[in-house]
Amino acid sequence: MRKSIMTSLLGVTAIVLSATPALAQSSDQADPQSAQAAAPPPPVDERPFQGLYVGGFVGYAVQPNDPGESVIFNRNGSATVTTATGANAFSPGFCNGAAIGNNPNAGCRNDRDGISYGGRIGFDLQKGPLVFGALAEFGDNRVSDSVTAFSTTPASYTLTRSVSWEGGLRGRVGFAARNTLFYGTGGAGYARIRSDFATTNTANAFAVTGTRNKWGVQYGGGIEQKISRNFSIGLEYLYHDYDAPDARVTVTQGTAPATNPFVLGGTTTTFARSDNRFNWHSVRLTAAFRF
Repeated sequence: MRKSIMTSLLGVTAIVLSATPALAQSSDQADPQSAQAAAPPPPVDERPFQGLYVGGFVGYAVQPNDPGESVIFNRNGSATVTTATGANAFSPGFCNGAAIGNNPNAGCRNDRDGISYGGRIGFDLQKGPLVFGALAEFGDNRVSDSVTAFSTTPASYTLTRSVSWEGGLRGRVGFAARNTLFYGTGGAGYARIRSDFATTNTANAFAVTGTRNKWGVQYGGGIEQKISRNFSIGLEYLYHDYDAPDARVTVTQGTAPATNPFVLGGTTTTFARSDNRFNWHSVRLTAAFRF
């Protein structure tokens, strides 16, 4: 009897043990949340800013006004344009900006600020928290810089420079705090600087030269934040600085009389801006896709 009971117990135990794995598997299938909770966490990206990326930027560019800027003249070696009586033909003075009328009392418009935008491609190397990289970008902005001279005629003479397009090739160095990168950037800029001229003088003839492609510098800094494995957004500041001394206006007689100050005594007059520097600030929102 005891032997029969023992045999029966051993048989039941064997059946239970053999069924346990199947029951566990069935339980896991019935409760996916439990199985998911037991899965290991995804690996941490140790170098979130490593590799190639493409992206773009949009922002706002500000051209600072220079209250000390004026126009310089050259009339056969003389820096002063005088009338037939020897008076200074430009005694009313200058203003920083584009003239609204033909005399200083009408005032001048401030230099123009505007939207900036473009695209970029770059590559970063990350060693621990340190990030080293380089990028190339190309874009446009809407800044312009003007200066006006007023003559006793009365008449206004406005020289304006603006950007048709701009490229940049910069390096950058940063510090990554997990998925947030703080960086500095600097390098070369290359821009199409356009030169324009406007006047209320309808008697003389004027020829303007000086639109050129110019090299300059760009430098600043920013912050970049990874929002997913492949995407990042950021905020960036840049200072743009170019040397643009080539703009000149040459004045000929046109329909003006021979006593006209520009051509008095058979002379030739040229004039240009007193400040060759063309610079502006820009603040941009950036976005990038990292491969």
